[in-house]
Amino acid sequence: MFKKEVKLSYIVLVFSFINLVLYHYAFYKFVLNNIEIQSFNGIALLASITVLALLLNAVVFYLLLYGLRMAGKVLMALFFIINAIAVYFVNTYGVIIDKSMIGNVLNTNYDEASSFFSITFVVYLFVIGIIPAILLFKVKTAKVKFKKFIVQVSLTLVFLLLLIYANATNWLWIDKHSKQLGALVMPWSYVVNTGRFYKSQNKKNKEEILLPDLTGKDSTKSVVVLVIGESARSANFSLYGYGKNTNPLLSATKNLHVYNAESSATYTTAGIKAILDHKETGKYYEILPNYLYRNGIEVFWRTTNWGEPTVHIENYQTKEYLENLCQGVQCDYDEVLLYGLNDLVLESTNNKVLIILHTSTSHGPTYYKKYPEEFNQFTPVCRNVELSKCTNEELINAYDNTILYTDYILANLIEELKELKQYNTSMIFVSDHGESLGENNLYMHGIPMSIAPAEQYEIPFIVWTSNDSLQFKNEELLSQYNVFHTVLDFLAVESPVYDENMSILKK
Repeated sequence: MFKKEVKLSYIVLVFSFINLVLYHYAFYKFVLNNIEIQSFNGIALLASITVLALLLNAVVFYLLLYGLRMAGKVLMALFFIINAIAVYFVNTYGVIIDKSMIGNVLNTNYDEASSFFSITFVVYLFVIGIIPAILLFKVKTAKVKFKKFIVQVSLTLVFLLLLIYANATNWLWIDKHSKQLGALVMPWSYVVNTGRFYKSQNKKNKEEILLPDLTGKDSTKSVVVLVIGESARSANFSLYGYGKNTNPLLSATKNLHVYNAESSATYTTAGIKAILDHKETGKYYEILPNYLYRNGIEVFWRTTNWGEPTVHIENYQTKEYLENLCQGVQCDYDEVLLYGLNDLVLESTNNKVLIILHTSTSHGPTYYKKYPEEFNQFTPVCRNVELSKCTNEELINAYDNTILYTDYILANLIEELKELKQYNTSMIFVSDHGESLGENNLYMHGIPMSIAPAEQYEIPFIVWTSNDSLQFKNEELLSQYNVFHTVLDFLAVESPVYDENMSILKK
């Protein structure tokens, strides 16, 4: 096979065409949905984009194969394999591969990554990833003289510049849709955005910017439990008017305060950072648990999840740690976060205690695995990681069962806190972001905030306290940044960074 040497120019054009055909269905679907294809300008724009993509990739492939030889083939083969994986997620879940999505990918772990495994994923990987990579290595490349190489590349670039200039009337259209277009073109969506992600990471402060020390705290014994939800959208909580009774326990709980809220991002790392930050700055300021711990407050962090900023406290407890202590079926789910919770408080010598529980209850695509069998109340449920293959009823039922289980966890937590009679106890539940469940053919989360649907950022913000004397504001809409200041109020501590306007308590 391919015994004869093939001209390098032919090879790069063929594989650029393969790249265009195999990995750009979503790209062309977006373009066709946003241009007037019946018009001459629409046809010209579509043709120009196609030629531009074909020749630009061909030039890059030409440079790689000419300059790096075998290493260039290895790099191109890697592109094809990663392209296949990226296209699977774009086509299956409607994700956008921008800088924030790259951050999401780089902050995932094995449990989350493995939950997406399916036969379709294997087919994508093998048919449009591995096979083109193998074909590339089977082709023998003829040598190209340097002069001819320079001439071919130069002429191609000149032609591309002329093509871009000829489309001057469409520059505004391209600029308007640049985020979506750039996130769907392969392989440059993840190549460029990976570079952008690491560049933004390097710009962050190497160390946290310390906040000014607490200036006071009274002697009142106070416990606050901050529960960080995962992918919980308020639309599916009956507390927010949802038609199905997904909150039977919380709806019967006294002293419960329910607020409308929006997340600052549609992915976990940014959502959690906003929950723990004192305000939106874009800088790496000391987060809530680190700040309070450094100032002498007892802080515990329990998690079945990941993606939080660096936590500098002594008592950081993972899912594996808790499962070794706990026994029973409930220990396999987020209920494990409640194990021995009151003992942590009673054994503490500190009058002020903050406990953060980071859940994973509503994280897809395997919603049906996130709750014990007795919470399988809404049926039938989706049991396929390719969510588009489930019916809308099955998908929503599986998700609603996770909200039902969340209701159970929060209600049980409140009952435990009630037992701490000698403490003023409070609970705040707020989600990191929302979730798409097939609306507009989108699934899960991670769409850039500038174009994200409401389902991915409208989140629950639920508060309970044992102290009947506290007065709450009637805020119409909260953000995740309200958490920091409300926690300071609940703990009855004073800080120079405290903002009375950002707390939900009345003074």
